[in-house]
Order: sequence, then structure tokens, then C-alpha cells
Amino acid sequence: MLKPLLIGAAALVSQSLAAAESSVATALADALAHSAPAADPAVVGLAARAYGCARASGLAPDARTLSVIDYSKPSTEPRLWVFDLDRKTVLFQEWVAHGRNSGDNLATHFSNAPGSLMSSLGAYVTADTYVGHNGYSLRLHGLERGFNDNALDRAIVMHGAPYVGSAMVRSQGRLGRSFGCPAIRPDIARQLIDTIRDGSFVFAYYPDRGWLQQSSLLGDCSTPPVASAQTLVATHPDRGIADRPRSRK
Repeated sequence: MLKPLLIGAAALVSQSLAAAESSVATALADALAHSAPAADPAVVGLAARAYGCARASGLAPDARTLSVIDYSKPSTEPRLWVFDLDRKTVLFQEWVAHGRNSGDNLATHFSNAPGSLMSSLGAYVTADTYVGHNGYSLRLHGLERGFNDNALDRAIVMHGAPYVGSAMVRSQGRLGRSFGCPAIRPDIARQLIDTIRDGSFVFAYYPDRGWLQQSSLLGDCSTPPVASAQTLVATHPDRGIADRPRSRK
């Protein structure tokens, strides 16, 4: 008799914690979306949901910032937002490049495969910095198996690049493209990287059905998502939703 009672009590505690976590994620999403009118509130909500799930699962520490990359937007628009989680304000709203084989102005293909030259979707935790071929760079730990967990092996890092900025948009009609890294303007690279380094949360979004449905951070996680996968897929019906991440070497 005792075992069923303990199981029932544990289930009730889990449900209570899930409801509390969902409420916190929703409140955070609302506050962040209010501070960034140009960002899609559904995407910000999903990022807050993933952050809460990663933190509750022990995959991510309490972070100072939450960075959201919305690859459903064209490269000619700012599509990277860095939020201060304490003040619920926007610290940066920036252009960010996608991988060479992910698409032209619009990214539509994503991969976790080495050599694919594509961007990867999902949640990351920022690591340390180093100076390499692309200058001051920030390592990213991918948290999602099968979608971005090869980030370190692929050297997917955040760095500044001369092909990101208004001059490239004017001359080419799009940003230049990386080998899969989320490259940003050189003028703000060091400041932005130093703001989010060492344990902050980064979320890269695109309405890819396979990722939205199979992500370990967007599934159950003991709480319903802030925005369902079906809702977010329906939000961008004209963006060529991929059924699965595909590799194009």
C-alpha cells in the first residue's frame, strides 16, 4: 500500500513543479517579447520554454542572458536578440549569418553533420573564448542530441565576420555566409561575446518539423510547451518547412 501512495505523491509534486515552471516560463516569455517588438513572440516563448526545461533538467545553469536566433527571418533583417534575464531587457538586436549550405538570403536547410557547412538548430550553452582564424570567438556546447551536439567537433562558434553588416546587404542583397557558424558584425563581436560567454543560453530557431517534434527540450519535460510545435509550424507556412534536418556536403 505504501508504494502506490508514494508514487501518487511524487506524481502530484511533479505536476505542481511542472505547473510552476510553466508559469515562470510564460511570464518570462511575455516580458522578453514585450521588450523586443521586432522579435516573434512565439519564438521568444519557445526559447524561454527550452531554457526553463534545460535548467530544470540540469543541462544549463542559471544564465545571465538568453540569446535568440530566428533563422525563419531573412539574413537582411536583424534576427539575433540578446536578452538580459534579470532586467528583462534587450541588450543587442543584430544581424547574424547562417551556413553556406543552409540557403541564400533565407536559411531553409540545417544539419548537425561535420562538413555540411550548414547551421544547426536548437539550444546551446556558451563556453569559453579564444582567438583563432576568425579572430575573437566563442565556443558553443550543443545540448540537443542529433541536432547540434556536434557543435564543438564542427567548430561551430560565434565570431565576427566582415561579410556581416549593412555594406554587404546593400551590395549583395543578403549577408555573406559562414561554414555553419552564427557570425556577427566585427564592430560588436567582442562586446557581444563577452556579454554572453561562460554559461549563457543560446537558442537557434527555424520551423523545422522534425526538430520541433523531437527536441528533448521542447517535448514533455514534465510541462506543456509555452508554444506548441504545431502552432510554430503554422506560424511560417511559406518558409519551406523541412521534415528533417538534411545534410548537403
